[in-house]
Amino acid sequence: MSKRRTKLEKRVGIQNTLEGYRRFDYDYIPFGTYTMPDGNYPYRQKGFGRAVDAFIRGGLRVFGPLLLKVTYGCRVEGKEHLRALRQKKQGAICVTNHIAYLDTLFVRQAIGHFHTYFTMAPWNNKKGLGGWFIRHAGMWAFSADLAAMRALMREMKTRLEEGGIVHFYAEQAMWTNYQKPRPMKDGAFYYAARYNVPVLPVFFTFKVNKKGCMRRLVIHILPPIAPVAECPRGERADRLKEQAQAAWKDCYERAYGIPMEYLPDRRRNPK
Repeated sequence: MSKRRTKLEKRVGIQNTLEGYRRFDYDYIPFGTYTMPDGNYPYRQKGFGRAVDAFIRGGLRVFGPLLLKVTYGCRVEGKEHLRALRQKKQGAICVTNHIAYLDTLFVRQAIGHFHTYFTMAPWNNKKGLGGWFIRHAGMWAFSADLAAMRALMREMKTRLEEGGIVHFYAEQAMWTNYQKPRPMKDGAFYYAARYNVPVLPVFFTFKVNKKGCMRRLVIHILPPIAPVAECPRGERADRLKEQAQAAWKDCYERAYGIPMEYLPDRRRNPK
């Protein structure tokens, strides 16, 4: 009888298979039940909702650093790059890798708990208490509903003009404790080019113990990448994406001391 695989072995096996077939954006973790946002989605909280938002953000600011330090041994590098943006009161699009359920806390630890906003896929707009918490913690769900998307884009433009930072998981899918940078999607860079704001790359590196748990987490705030205003919007977005991807790759290689290489390509007809 073959030995039953552990959860860690299953997870690594799934990730290795997806990596081999270059399915880097595949969500292998079930979504659960969710509601597609409509035109009434609270992209900006008002009244009592705004007070709840401030209370939740304040609580995360107090207890979040302690949780991350105890659980992951977390530290942040590159805070000077964030200060340069703050001094200019300049909005930015932040992109990070997506490797844990709590990595929104990692982002908050890096770029601040206030004046930061988090985009997410529609299926993260959960039903019940979890969804309520998400909606009151500065998280904006994309939607297939046109009215909702118009509201989201208006709010994003306003917050960026106010000097806020809007976060994107540029890899799209969450791969638990996956260390390599995955190819980024275009969305974050489309909005950075549209609103002519810099991109702030942030990359998480960490050790994994024998049980597959994350330890010694380092949050790297990398230098912001300014858009080239003279370029057409499409070219501007492509340049931002290319430079952000290169910054992640360089950070990975410096942190781990190894070249950034994927497993051999298993596709029959690789592009």
